[in-house]
Amino acid sequence: MTELDAEDGTLIVLARAALARTGGRRGAAVRDTDGRTYAAADVTLPSLTLSALQAAVAVAVSSGATAFEAAAVVGESPGDAAPGTDAGVTALHDVSPDTYIVFAAVDGTVQTIRTNQE
Repeated sequence: MTELDAEDGTLIVLARAALARTGGRRGAAVRDTDGRTYAAADVTLPSLTLSALQAAVAVAVSSGATAFEAAAVVGESPGDAAPGTDAGVTALHDVSPDTYIVFAAVDGTVQTIRTNQE
């Protein structure tokens, strides 16, 4: 998988918009199997810290999503959201083990696409 389809491009746009609204380090978006999308940015409060991907997965699941097709993480060091370093990756794969994640720079340039097997 080297080129993104239009739906994956939309995930990057939504993740960039979430990032721009907050001025945080990262934005993320997920698409469920019904085609609905959910976006979020990093959450950093004294009592709660969530990565952008954790927040997007939480919003989707709390809205009734039961499976995911794809996700995108955009921002500073999006590759830091790798398996074992971002609980959002684990949460995403808890719901849908085969979901792929597109990692992109702040400008939307795709850096890598990862599957659960990588």
